[in-house]
Amino acid sequence: MIDAILVDDETAGLEALQLAIEKYCPDIAIKGIYSKPEEALAGIQRINPNLVFLDVQMPQMSGFDLLQQLSPINFEVIFVSAHDQYAIKAIRFSALDYLLKPVDVEDLMHAVNRVKERQSKTMNPYQFQSVLNNIQLKSGRVEKLAVPTLQGIDFFNTQDILYCKAEGSYTQIILKNNQQALVCKNLKDFESLLSESGFFRVHHSYIINLAHVEKYVRGEGGYVVLAENHHVDVSRRKKEEFLGLLDKP
Repeated sequence: MIDAILVDDETAGLEALQLAIEKYCPDIAIKGIYSKPEEALAGIQRINPNLVFLDVQMPQMSGFDLLQQLSPINFEVIFVSAHDQYAIKAIRFSALDYLLKPVDVEDLMHAVNRVKERQSKTMNPYQFQSVLNNIQLKSGRVEKLAVPTLQGIDFFNTQDILYCKAEGSYTQIILKNNQQALVCKNLKDFESLLSESGFFRVHHSYIINLAHVEKYVRGEGGYVVLAENHHVDVSRRKKEEFLGLLDKP
């Protein structure tokens, strides 16, 4: 059995999640239900659960604030969110599980199954630290990108990133001064997290930092010249949208 705790400041949300778990997830044993994050914090420390269903938006203490007070995080977390799109992007980027309210039963079962599959594996604590770093700026504009790795977390100042290039299921990050980093994240993950931070996907293989654009050379799709003389192709499909962004003040 998987011992679980439920945390949500909305009573209706707690009751709905509890009923769904009891009906569709027989391997989950609910050991605590909390509507106040302060009480949930004490409950987690006392019960030592395997899994916490954690609401992202709570007024006194967000789910992320709660996690920051726990060390180490030696349990699985399934985040629950109603509408915080940037939080969801950061959670997805760190390869963690989340559910959207109102909780869909199939999504719930899939998330629980992923937890069960990971039970025999060593947890990567850096995933949580990554999402906690990336969520710092509530506006969605990232200034320092935290990328979880097996060894820890790599930090990149977004102003130093010239562009990102797809390398299969990996991404090559091209930085100023001829620096590069290959990370185990696909390009779509970076596109989602950086889209509100001045980055744009000009091609299925490239995301560029618009702040470093120096010239656009016309062609069927054309190409863009970035700082330090980096040339990046622009796809025909993305050309019009890209040129529209360059016209904005």
